[in-house]
Amino acid sequence: MNNLEKIGFTESLKQEALQYEHLFAARISSQHKDLYKVISEHGELQAKVSGKMSFHTLDTADYPAVGDWVMIDRNSGEHGTAIIHHLLTRKSKFERKAAGTANNRQIVAANIDTVFICMALNNDFNLRRLERYLAIAWDSSAIPVVVLTKADLCEDLERRLAEVSAVAFGVDVIPVSLLTDEGITEIKSLIGEGKTAACIGSSGVGKSTLINRIISQELLQTSGIRSDGKGRHTTTHRQLLEIPEGGVIIDTPGMRELQIESADLSSSFTDIEEYAENCRFSDCKHESEPRCAVKEAIANGQLAPERLQSYRKLQRELAYQDLKAEQREKEKINNMFGSMSALKQISRENKRKNVRR
Repeated sequence: MNNLEKIGFTESLKQEALQYEHLFAARISSQHKDLYKVISEHGELQAKVSGKMSFHTLDTADYPAVGDWVMIDRNSGEHGTAIIHHLLTRKSKFERKAAGTANNRQIVAANIDTVFICMALNNDFNLRRLERYLAIAWDSSAIPVVVLTKADLCEDLERRLAEVSAVAFGVDVIPVSLLTDEGITEIKSLIGEGKTAACIGSSGVGKSTLINRIISQELLQTSGIRSDGKGRHTTTHRQLLEIPEGGVIIDTPGMRELQIESADLSSSFTDIEEYAENCRFSDCKHESEPRCAVKEAIANGQLAPERLQSYRKLQRELAYQDLKAEQREKEKINNMFGSMSALKQISRENKRKNVRR
């Protein structure tokens, strides 16, 4: 039998699960469209969402995601596919706007304690994209850690570490070489029994290879480096894997784009916000206002102008997403009351028919 506590089944989750009689707790380990794999006390089995749960779920982000804890109608696959009836409360979630133009959110990983933001030290290195990942990671309620892969390919590691440290305030930064296993022990020390980590990053940065080292098995398919120095994309779906020493880690596909759904700019841009406290005006836009401490910091070389540009860009994206969130809430209310009105109309029509009879 599986000990669910080893893979993150906390006391609060146990207490929540008790209210669902005749159902069993399980954790989502992978998802393929509408079909899930879940880990129960008696092993891994297939599962799908119940019709009732699907009917009442209006937002795609409210469907189960990898890392979620759910309540199912059986804890063994001997008698067919399990049915997911309830989603237990998430303690954290790494969330982004789904790719494309649809107004949908996507949960990349749920119930995580640590987010390993993986960035390669070769052609993938991009500080502005790292700022975006950090803003979302801080908002997820998990602890972000920056993992700099392919350290063996970096000619000036100290300079790169300094550049990352200048934008990753209060965050551990770990350089990793998968040729020498540099940094692997340090990463493993951040994951323990009952804890969950997730590897997030662009395609080809070495996330799957890193996870293979962490779990000490070649479970995930990997590919070599292309002629242009970039890694080859391998992972096609999110997957939760158990670590022999305890805990679990979630592998995620590389992200071509990372559009913000929500973010914590105060934690990821603490330098700008600290400078802003000394601006003459409390509502300073850091543009042409007199005695702007942020602009002074840029003029004195204490703050990179690109950092302020990135901050403003993310602020604009968040403001836009706030408007989208308000629109979603209105749509939910309209759908809810629209459905109720339709039911009332059907009820009235049935009453009329009965009277005629």
